[in-house]
Amino acid sequence: MLSALEIVTTVIVGLMVGVEFSVAFVINPIFNALPDDSAQLGRSHGGRMLGAVMPVWYIGSLVLVAVWAIAGWHHDGAGLVVTAGALLILSVVMSILLLVPINNRGKTWTADNRPADWKEQMNRWDRFHYVRVAVIIAAFTLLVAALV
Repeated sequence: MLSALEIVTTVIVGLMVGVEFSVAFVINPIFNALPDDSAQLGRSHGGRMLGAVMPVWYIGSLVLVAVWAIAGWHHDGAGLVVTAGALLILSVVMSILLLVPINNRGKTWTADNRPADWKEQMNRWDRFHYVRVAVIIAAFTLLVAALV
């Protein structure tokens, strides 16, 4: 049963990393290359869509890692799982404090109501997101190492 939990958790976290990596290095660069109205509308739509899904994914991943850490406490790799959990907690805190406030503003913008500094706000979101992606990649790497 523990093996199944380890695999499911690693896959769920790995998929989350893939989505967030794609946002950082594929989707947003595509949006940024579009004309202003299209770029802003694309990012607003992405913020609404992923803003609804990702909180569940982050918290669900954290819960799975916590269950793995508890169930596998006396097994090899438990320290790696606990550290991965701490990194996922950091990613949630970063999201709540840094990224969600910007995302909540950005997902309501249209060409008619966006602020003059909308690009600067999106660039700030991107910088925070790059750090968050690095944190969740590190957590995923620790989970994979704990499987060995």
